Amino acid sequence: MAGSHKAGASSRRESGGSATPRRREKRSRARLAGITGLSVVVLAVAGGGWIYLKLNGDIKTFDDGGISADRPAATTNGSNVLIIGSDTRSGDNARYGHGEGDIGRSDTALLMHVYADQKHAVAVSIPRDSLVDIPPCKLPNGSWTKQQHNQMFNSAFEVGETVEGNPACTQNTVEKLTGLRVDHTMVMDFEGFSKMTEAVDGVEVCVPNNVYQGDLNPKLGHKGSLVFAKGEQKVSGQKALDYVRIRHGIGDGSDIGRIQRQQAFLSSLIKKVKGNGLDPTTLLPLANAAVKSMTVDPGLGSANKLISFAMSMKNIDLHNTKFVTLPWRYEGARVAVVKPEADALFAALRADRTVDGQDAAAKGASASPTPAAAASASAPAPASGKGISVAVYNGTVTKGLAGRVAESLKTAGFTVTGATTAATQDYTHTVIQYGPGDDAKARTLATHFPGALLRQAKAPGLNVVVGTQYKADDASSTPSAPASVPPSVADKARSADDNICSNLSYG
Repeated sequence: MAGSHKAGASSRRESGGSATPRRREKRSRARLAGITGLSVVVLAVAGGGWIYLKLNGDIKTFDDGGISADRPAATTNGSNVLIIGSDTRSGDNARYGHGEGDIGRSDTALLMHVYADQKHAVAVSIPRDSLVDIPPCKLPNGSWTKQQHNQMFNSAFEVGETVEGNPACTQNTVEKLTGLRVDHTMVMDFEGFSKMTEAVDGVEVCVPNNVYQGDLNPKLGHKGSLVFAKGEQKVSGQKALDYVRIRHGIGDGSDIGRIQRQQAFLSSLIKKVKGNGLDPTTLLPLANAAVKSMTVDPGLGSANKLISFAMSMKNIDLHNTKFVTLPWRYEGARVAVVKPEADALFAALRADRTVDGQDAAAKGASASPTPAAAASASAPAPASGKGISVAVYNGTVTKGLAGRVAESLKTAGFTVTGATTAATQDYTHTVIQYGPGDDAKARTLATHFPGALLRQAKAPGLNVVVGTQYKADDASSTPSAPASVPPSVADKARSADDNICSNLSYG
């Protein structure tokens, strides 16, 4: 893949009529991506939120006017923070590479879900070359792009081709991909990452084999001198950047191959911060390095707001801080999102189920409730649909499902304006789409579809796209079993207290 799979991948696809950025030459330096952004979250996990009081003047925000109105509904089942790493080469970042610096770029992003019990968190790595749908995004001139299909994930950040990038477009893309509402978005650059590793006096890492200059820069044309000797060692600054960006010397030579090593690095950084102690002497330099290179959404744009966010994570211990990767497979020179595993992962996060299957939404509960008890406690009784018109779409391959659902809704008093097949048949969750002013009707309809996702649309009217998790029994519906992280994801999860030499690369 272009900078993601083996060298020499094909060029990026472009959609006519959209603002897809032009193909650019492969960058020669670190593709840190979410590593830089998640580093600032280390402060919160370590319990240093109060330190932000001293840093209010350094907090930069981006314009949230580009965040789509067509979003997943807000929820009390935890919170979600999108962390984006910018590899712009402008300003102080120029010292870390020789690529183009006129356009902000991201490579890998991470979506961190902080559970409602505030004792668990999981960060999901999203490979930069994942093929996804990019919804309409706002350009600098105020106009909006058309939706783009089957595009590289990292191209969302480049929409508009500005130095600061387009974090709102990336947020829109993540919400469309996951069905999770992103509560906050952070962007960080190379300078912040480098300074943070220096502020903690280095981070312990593990190198599975000797790494040479030629591994860092394949264009060198020869092996070069030794950069990293095999084994455990401490890195900081430029050396830390080199460690997390190594691609050709370890694993399968791809960008995605180093995701697990980046997760191991962050785990080690969290350990180091906690080990150094939570006092002003150690935390102020770390926080100062992070915030000066960070841009956040307006919801985090003050010291008080950052404190509140930080305090929500300060009690999460190392073992309950998890890292996983969006289910993927290679598709030629790109990365395909694997379904239904990806859908199951995000369904589990929406339900606030931890990687090991706990119900973190049940605060203070001594044990997870049974499926029946959970359903009866959280799902309102089906309401009358009198006076409400709805169109029904079958988002699955089950024949006749739209008709059966339509009859069920008619029995409940709804007026069904149509029952047909959806544009695609890959829906896992049922989705209720509602136009302006129809939110109350959508909530009434949702009582007949436990676990459905509510999404506001620009067009008027009410639609329901039925997914595979809908189960019909004559005129009633019942929820499926509680969502859970699929074993293919859970079995590969890293905890922040895992051995730093384990599971360092894909491939």
